[in-house]
Order: sequence, then C-alpha cells, then structure tokens
Amino acid sequence: MEWVPLLRWLHVLGACVLLGTGAGIAFFMVMAHRSGDAKVIAHTAHIVVIADFLFTASAVILQPVTGVLLAMLIGWRLTEGWLLLSIILYFVTGAFWLPVVWIQHRMKKLAKAAAQADSVLPPDYFRLYRIWFACGFPAFFSVLGIVWLMTNRPALDLW
Repeated sequence: MEWVPLLRWLHVLGACVLLGTGAGIAFFMVMAHRSGDAKVIAHTAHIVVIADFLFTASAVILQPVTGVLLAMLIGWRLTEGWLLLSIILYFVTGAFWLPVVWIQHRMKKLAKAAAQADSVLPPDYFRLYRIWFACGFPAFFSVLGIVWLMTNRPALDLW
C-alpha cells in the first residue's frame, strides 16, 4: 500500500480541523461573551472545552505524526526552509493555544458560578477574556501561515 496519499489526506484533514475548530470556537465564545449573559457564556464555554478536547487536541497530535511521516516518506528534510518555518509556527500556535485551554476552562467555571448565584460576571472573567482574545490572533495567524506554507512549499533559505 502506498502510504503517502493516506498520510497527506490525514494531514490536510488535521489542518482543516485545527483551522475550522479554532475559528468556530473563537466565534462562539465571542458571541457568547457579547451576550453578557453568564448562563449563555457558561453553556457555550462548556461546549467549547469539550470541542477543544475532542477535535483540537486530536488534530494537535495528528499533525506532527502525519507531517513527520510524510516528510520521511517523500524525502523532505525537516530543516527545509518552508518545513522548518511550519514547525516553528506550530510551536508558536501551541504556545498560545495551551494557555487558552486553561483560560477557557477557568472562564467556564467563573461564568457558571455567576449564573448559579444569579450575579454579574466577576472582574477575573473579563481579565481572562481579554487574555483569551489576545492569544487567539497569533495562534490563528500562525495556523494560516502553516497552511499557506504547506500548500505552497516556497523555497526559503532560513540558514
């Protein structure tokens, strides 16, 4: 069996899941936040945490496995410019995504507590939301950059 087409498909599928889930999660969290309703935010954040665990985390594991296997089978060196830059951007994405996972969980707990107490969202929620929002931009644009590098494979001399 030729593994390259299957691995390429899995790799592209993983990239689609990362990009799509990231954009979807961001959209739904922003819309819930804009509602100002602690119950809506708590419910949305609960679903977002599950989606991040099921979809994003799975793709995060799938991407380096399929990427390294593809590179080995095709004969690409991991130090080729476009590939090395993709790997660097992958770590940049992870550096912003990992704190976001914890922040989403914390925001969910704060919103749930406010909803149960029928009170307003605490200042900590808003502080965490600003950090969550700010972390989304470099992570999202890094993924966009990776997809561009993956589809174009430009000749880059990083050394």
